[in-house]
Amino acid sequence: MSDLALDTPLSTATPRQLAWRRFKRHRLALTSGIFLLVMYTMAFLCEFMAPYRTDTRNVQAINAPPMSVRFFDMDGNFHLRPFVYGYDMKVNDDTWMREYTENPDKRYPLRFFAPGESYRFWGFFEFQRHLFVAEDDGYVHLFGTDQLGRDIFSRVFYGARISLSIGVVGVVMTLVFGVLLGGLAGYLGGLMDRAVQRMIEVLQSLPTLPLWMALSAALPVEWSSIRVYFGVTIILSLFGWTTLARQVRGRFLALREEEFVVAARLLGAGKLRVIFRHMLPSFASHIITTATLAVPGMILGETALSFLGIGLRPPVVSWGVLMQQAQNYQVIVMTPWLLLPGLFVVLTVMAFNLMGDGLRDAADPYSTGGQS
Repeated sequence: MSDLALDTPLSTATPRQLAWRRFKRHRLALTSGIFLLVMYTMAFLCEFMAPYRTDTRNVQAINAPPMSVRFFDMDGNFHLRPFVYGYDMKVNDDTWMREYTENPDKRYPLRFFAPGESYRFWGFFEFQRHLFVAEDDGYVHLFGTDQLGRDIFSRVFYGARISLSIGVVGVVMTLVFGVLLGGLAGYLGGLMDRAVQRMIEVLQSLPTLPLWMALSAALPVEWSSIRVYFGVTIILSLFGWTTLARQVRGRFLALREEEFVVAARLLGAGKLRVIFRHMLPSFASHIITTATLAVPGMILGETALSFLGIGLRPPVVSWGVLMQQAQNYQVIVMTPWLLLPGLFVVLTVMAFNLMGDGLRDAADPYSTGGQS
């Protein structure tokens, strides 16, 4: 009797509830999902999260290393409010490199939710509050600065908005192309199916990266940042829908003779209604999983194109644009903190892949594999 009672909640749970229970048991996937939620939230609030604008320069700290947030000063005294030490700079007579040392006399306490540089949130509303700023006319650079004295921490979070959103926007366009063309090919068959299949074969036979490079380089130089952004997104989407389209086509070929599809046609439902209202929901979980696993490819594509200088261009700030500064090995040796945007790319791509694996396992709540 007790076993039956324990089984009752599972037996009455909806497929969505069963999938959620299984996803929660996949600890790496759940942790990755939380990490991505935090990253997208910070990207949405990047003006508030960043202590400086992307073009703000600090001529006192050019190519300065990352600062350490402290609670104990040099004498071992505890301070309730965290602080950072300012830098003293001198030029090495032998290497002509800037060398920075912390100055205990330049102690800059951090204030949270305090006014700082003014900014326009999403370009519409003007605010001055930031998550944290340095008081007493000090400065804080948690990730160091670049060769112009711009704060890397601020630029990383501004770049996150572009790089993370281009992945989502690109995947949405990929879903539209893949589901629509693959669905029509699988449902209608005949000439439509052959045309879509030949189109997929042509696109998959082309070398992706050189073609991305050629099309991105063809974007007019005089285009605004917004137009270049959408241009790169469309280019990435044009070659990302083929795999999904074939998967949707194969599933539709199997579903189009099912009883519920035949019944919908006999009741007079149109082709698009049958596809989107009756057939797609039967494997929506698979589409969601495929879309999740496709986002890292979009992010890496934008990063690669921008790193090579043929994707997004300054003054647009993305992770790929930020990594352009790390193309010279001498820069990496002298200022390795310029590679920090690449760390965010790696963590984000790993998180999407792990979450995609968890969603794939959760799509079949009655399977026994994939737990961690």
